Amino acid sequence: MADNTKNTSENLLEVSDLHVQYRTDDAIVHAINGLSLRVKQGEKLGLVGETGAGKTTLALSILRLLPARVGEITQGSIVYNGDNLLDQPESFMLGLRGKRISMIFQDPMTSLNPTITVGKQILEVLDLHFPELSKADKSEKVDEILKMVGIPPSRKEDFPHQFSGGMKQRIVIAMALIAEPELLLADEPTTALDVTIQAQILDLMRELKDKFNSAVILITHDLGVVAEFCDTVAVVYSGRVVEYGTVEQIYARRENHPYTSGLFNCIPDLTSNAPRLVPIPGRMADPRIPIEGCCFADRCPHCTERCRKAAPPVVERDGHGIMCHLFTEGGER
Repeated sequence: MADNTKNTSENLLEVSDLHVQYRTDDAIVHAINGLSLRVKQGEKLGLVGETGAGKTTLALSILRLLPARVGEITQGSIVYNGDNLLDQPESFMLGLRGKRISMIFQDPMTSLNPTITVGKQILEVLDLHFPELSKADKSEKVDEILKMVGIPPSRKEDFPHQFSGGMKQRIVIAMALIAEPELLLADEPTTALDVTIQAQILDLMRELKDKFNSAVILITHDLGVVAEFCDTVAVVYSGRVVEYGTVEQIYARRENHPYTSGLFNCIPDLTSNAPRLVPIPGRMADPRIPIEGCCFADRCPHCTERCRKAAPPVVERDGHGIMCHLFTEGGER
């Protein structure tokens, strides 16, 4: 969605025309195909899409943590605070990860080392990025961040298995935020948690984000979570941003990409007497096969011959961008 990315200094992060591939013995998987987006300082961006759309691959690409010898960024740029991260040496990235950009990984069960106390795991972040701090100051900061996430500091000598799933997620958030990063990548932080704990985690992330003025990219498939937490939304499909705008623009449902409309139709509506939900037909295109036209053509109820032959441009109105031929001049809606 290159037309929607503007090279302005107000943007903390600018991803432009990003292409990412995974090379296996059998095939080349095209995971991201020309994805572009921007994030401002303090912004909360929701990254929405089905499993396999490329959301987590984008986060790993920003941190340059793609699997070695398998994942490869073949085209594009990732500019963070004026620096193209794809041109920087590994030493630069080591100083960036965990300090200026932090990530909350999807599964707290596997994000924590089961053989090390949670206090020591949080302390490792300070040891790596703030070696000049005294031992007493580091211990005090660990206590402070545990209090912020609602865990008594007295429990820092406990091991991960002694905590519930929700408390593990709080510990992971504490690890991600103790260095007060400028950008937080949250990969489905509320997955597998019950709705009460989900609400607590979102409230906690909002509170800590406001305290540190961090920007947040929230990766999720839950449109309700996005409406509750985010300022802006990027809808991702087959490694592309097919729609981008504020929460109000996307959720008003006056003009949406057909894929976004399909996602909304999958949400239960308590005011409707419909006997069942309306799923999106078919499945996502095989990422091993390059797409010539629109990536959503095979599943779109409005598909035309033009959609199959030519990739649609981005049509933008008041910052609301939609990648669809329906919204171009001459398109039928």
